[in-house]
Amino acid sequence: MAAKPISLKKAQKIGVAIFCGWTVFVSLFYYFTLNFNVYISAYDSVVSNILLALGCFTFSNLLAYYQPKNEPALYVLGIAFILSLFIVFLTNLILQQLILDSTFISFLKITLPFRFLLVFIFLAWCALANMLWYRLEEQSAMQQRLLTAQNLAKEAELNKLRHQLQPHFLFNSLNSVYALTIINPKEAGTMITKLASFLRGTLKRDDEVWVSVAEEMEYIQLYLDIEKVRFRHRLNVDIHIDERSFNLKLPGTFLQPIVENAIKFGLYNTAAPITISIAVTIEQELLKITVQNPYDPSVKASEGTGFGLTAIRRRLYLLFANTALLQTQSTEDNLFTTTLKIPQHDKDDSNR
Repeated sequence: MAAKPISLKKAQKIGVAIFCGWTVFVSLFYYFTLNFNVYISAYDSVVSNILLALGCFTFSNLLAYYQPKNEPALYVLGIAFILSLFIVFLTNLILQQLILDSTFISFLKITLPFRFLLVFIFLAWCALANMLWYRLEEQSAMQQRLLTAQNLAKEAELNKLRHQLQPHFLFNSLNSVYALTIINPKEAGTMITKLASFLRGTLKRDDEVWVSVAEEMEYIQLYLDIEKVRFRHRLNVDIHIDERSFNLKLPGTFLQPIVENAIKFGLYNTAAPITISIAVTIEQELLKITVQNPYDPSVKASEGTGFGLTAIRRRLYLLFANTALLQTQSTEDNLFTTTLKIPQHDKDDSNR
């Protein structure tokens, strides 16, 4: 991650502090070391440093509007050289008008090369520091834009995955409603009412990333009621929920595709009743949800694309960068188990 530069206001305060300190130091140096009186020391120090400060300010503003991409160091040194010549010339001109002392005038002429070198070093240092600051600021802004774009892309993909999970269930339910209108209009009316409630709940929670276990199980119960109307006595559900888990959180609509998958493959090619088991427990810092369904190992499911579990794995990767939180296992007693684990300490980060 790019280093975050200090604020411009803070940098300006530091610059002012350095300028004041340097001005006082030069005045004291002239007074105690070169034996000039206090007025000459003050005039030279203040005039020289004000012009130097103005040069640094001008150079900094120039770099704020234009920074060369090719050979920036050569550009900075060239401008610093020209600006240093101008500052030293102007300093010499002003001081000769303000101070008429012949000893100081001689000293001023002798020290012109040294003054030029000192001004050039200050300007070059100021320019390079400014370039570094602006580059860091640009890099920090670019990093922030990239992070925002990644978050938006992740949100868009999560929304797309959540919306893709619903049409398959909706089409199946509508087909069942159509069949029920012929053989049992009363049950068809019941199913339409439950389907409307289910879809209303889906639309209502579209903007919610995380929901409580209690809310999700209420949503799943509505889904199961619809499926029971479809499959009648063939579908039985056994649900066990640890009461301590009611207030724990999980991403919305995570469980419905898993239950749908269990119903689909549990009832595949069989007319016998089946039981789907759902267990919600707590394992260390994880919310653990286990869904079990019977299956016939001799029958190979040829229908469907397995999109539900694939979408869940993708969402787990987008939210936690960990697809291992979803596990599937087939046992010798012809039970297919899907285990979903949701870390609870990461939920606040995922809401951002």
